Amino acid sequence: MLDVKGKLYLHSPYPSPASLSSPEYLATMILLINSANCQVAGFAVATVGWILSTICMGLVEWRVWYMDNTSLFPSGLACVGMWKVCIYHRAGNFNRPTSCHRYTYHDTYLPVDIHVAQNLLLIASVLGLLGKVSTTFALRNVYVGILWKNATCTAFVASGILNIAAGVCISIAVIWNYYSVMNEEGIAFPPHFCMPFKPDTQEIGSAVTVACLAAFMMLLSGSFFLSYKFPLESQPHPEVSEV
Repeated sequence: MLDVKGKLYLHSPYPSPASLSSPEYLATMILLINSANCQVAGFAVATVGWILSTICMGLVEWRVWYMDNTSLFPSGLACVGMWKVCIYHRAGNFNRPTSCHRYTYHDTYLPVDIHVAQNLLLIASVLGLLGKVSTTFALRNVYVGILWKNATCTAFVASGILNIAAGVCISIAVIWNYYSVMNEEGIAFPPHFCMPFKPDTQEIGSAVTVACLAAFMMLLSGSFFLSYKFPLESQPHPEVSEV
């Protein structure tokens, strides 16, 4: 933009080549990078949390059903996951896997809580991936030296919101699964699954532990990103050049 004296004000987040080696610019870069140390840790936590969230979605040990021997169903246990159920029958002192049955979102025999959890875990995976992309963009701005506040803070805030939303989705799936197990709710599996409507006893499986850890990491990383404070000393000033 030209002023009345013919000077051009360059409002650019990128430093001019002449200023790259100036002490002021180097000090500003050090301050800006140091201000994002917590967010670098948050990126690592979010990455592990996102990996765990995708892993727990495919695990089958969300509910463990213990079934005593009857005239209709042999003794053993079954692990009920979000996308399949695996049946194990006792062979001596060991449980031997005999069959696994997959199901989809469109199977009408699944209860509402499993349908909702399927959607929530898928949404959490997508939100976590988008959060990683936003964090990568924000950290890239920091280390490249883009000194505009909006270019960095907005991306960190977006990634924080996305990761917290992913953590909330996983938490809802975990809580609803826990509620269903504690209330000993049954599932009307098809007859060829050879499973009762309700087991004799049931308990929470190990997949829930993985999901809880994933939710905690996503929430923690989101709080790291939302806590980012742009250093006031690194606010850019318009460069002035003669035309």
